[in-house]
Amino acid sequence: MKSRGFTLLEVLVATLIMAVAITGLMAAISTSLRNAARLTDYDRAVLFARQKMDELLIAAKLPKLVPFEGSWDESVTGGFPISWRARVTPFEVPPNSGPGGAFLERIQLEIWWMNQNQRRSFTLEGFRRSALTPDDMAAVGAGP
Repeated sequence: MKSRGFTLLEVLVATLIMAVAITGLMAAISTSLRNAARLTDYDRAVLFARQKMDELLIAAKLPKLVPFEGSWDESVTGGFPISWRARVTPFEVPPNSGPGGAFLERIQLEIWWMNQNQRRSFTLEGFRRSALTPDDMAAVGAGP
């Protein structure tokens, strides 16, 4: 007599195969979610870095040759501590330049944040045209 249906052994083997497949799928989804969260942190930091670099590029009075720093309020950053440090240095000063002459300044901006007890950071550089002041001349060694 021929019976229709599955034996207990066939059901157990099918269940085992499904369990292995689902476990692999869940591990892949978990890894993808972790990577997406990490990229979201980087994207957030990049947006704040671009905003800060834009502010520094148009700011008229910045301290030169000394680092200065700040941070964003966590209510703005979504609860993540994000800070920055910047430094303005002369990049290209034409020879025989005097006060009022044009030269190129470099703005170095470092952004850092904490991600699961690890400090993450990256650096941006921007350049702007500026006019030489007597202080700039003294700083680059071209003063009177």
